[in-house]
Amino acid sequence: MSNEKKPLANEEETAADIDETTTGKQSDENAEKTTVSLKEETEEAVESRDDQSNENEGEDEVSVLKDELEAEQNKYLRLLADYDNFKRRTQKDREISAKFRSQSLLTDLLPVLDNFERALAVEAKSEDAVSIMKGVEMVQKSLLEAVKREGLEEIPAVGEPFDPNFHQAVMQEKDDDAEPGTVLQELQKGYTLKGRVLRPAMVKVNE
Repeated sequence: MSNEKKPLANEEETAADIDETTTGKQSDENAEKTTVSLKEETEEAVESRDDQSNENEGEDEVSVLKDELEAEQNKYLRLLADYDNFKRRTQKDREISAKFRSQSLLTDLLPVLDNFERALAVEAKSEDAVSIMKGVEMVQKSLLEAVKREGLEEIPAVGEPFDPNFHQAVMQEKDDDAEPGTVLQELQKGYTLKGRVLRPAMVKVNE
């Protein structure tokens, strides 16, 4: 009888061993699947973070490039505006220079015109003096025509209201026949060049 029971025990032990082996294999398979799953999830998370990081870096780079482009555009616009202003100033300076190119020469000629005025104010008593005076007068006339072509104009004085922009009062006198503030006498002619005063007229003004 003892011989018949032993094979049964061996069979039960063998079945138990098979069950344990199967269970172990299943556990190992489950663990392996879990490990693979965790690995895949980890890789996906890393890839997602990398993608997000790359996207953020790309956005930051675009923002930086936009700021640099805007700064360069503003710099270009400022340079263009400065260049336009420079051209306008240069053009204006050229126009003014051309307009008043003869100012220095005409200013130097004013004493010459004064001397002609004084010379012609002298009374000629002889025929020779009269002939000389006529020659001087002709020279003065030619000179006046030349300077007028350059834009030189005499400042009106006698009988005009006193204007400090064009007249320099050096004397005052009471004249009941004239309005107060009126120029009574011109002591030295004044001149303008195309509207700019070269020398104010020296005048005597009524009180």
